[in-house]
Amino acid sequence: MSTSLRYLTAEQHRVVTAAADRLVPPLDAHPGAGALGAADYIDGALGAFATNPPLVFTGGPFSGRFGGDARWGEFMALTPLEELAWRTRIEGSRGDPAREWNGPVRGWQEIYADGFAALGADFADLDPAVQDERLRTASRDFRTVFYEHVCEACYGPPEYGGNRDLAGWRAIQFPGDVQPRGWTDEEVSSRE
Repeated sequence: MSTSLRYLTAEQHRVVTAAADRLVPPLDAHPGAGALGAADYIDGALGAFATNPPLVFTGGPFSGRFGGDARWGEFMALTPLEELAWRTRIEGSRGDPAREWNGPVRGWQEIYADGFAALGADFADLDPAVQDERLRTASRDFRTVFYEHVCEACYGPPEYGGNRDLAGWRAIQFPGDVQPRGWTDEEVSSRE
């Protein structure tokens, strides 16, 4: 667990870690979503606006892992329109006319609150079969958003809080971001 949470409580972080491991479990060389930092990633996504600039768009163009100026760890300021769009996605419309131009929106924070209610505070201590049943009976909205976030956490750039130590990329034999090196002609032509 990260040392400081942005949005989740410690109890919710524990639930997210256990639930993420049900979707992407530790298996063979794969460490599982919990060990990859899925809960930290989700905490950062739900609490993106707890920092300035918000944790939405990393800098770039290079991560520094294969050369170039390492700028991915520097998050960029958002334009007013980008901020409105991301706040609506994360926080929901909250009755704000600027956020409801296309109708009310349930944001990720509300969807996760419903998911935590469905999973229960005791989720991390339950038998895996009971955990799976609770996940199955949670709302479709929660399951969809949660699955997407767990996949992003496991296999996305680690600057967002997941893919700890690049272990997700290693587990699937993905070389990761290779800029500025790019791909050789042989690598490009051998892909099918």
